[in-house]
Amino acid sequence: MTRPHAQPRDVFHEHGEVIIDGPDGTVIAMTPEAALRTAGRLDEAALDELIARAQAGDGGKLH
Repeated sequence: MTRPHAQPRDVFHEHGEVIIDGPDGTVIAMTPEAALRTAGRLDEAALDELIARAQAGDGGKLH
């Protein structure tokens, strides 16, 4: 697995696409529909991880 990035990504829309400015010059373009579904999945996974950390006694600290 890759090392997690601690900085949020910049996101904008252009020419009918949602653009994610990723790390190290990576750019991801998505349709608005795919971006919304991905955002929901990110939200759910992030909340699940924070809950798991809290239950493990890590207090949900961001690393």
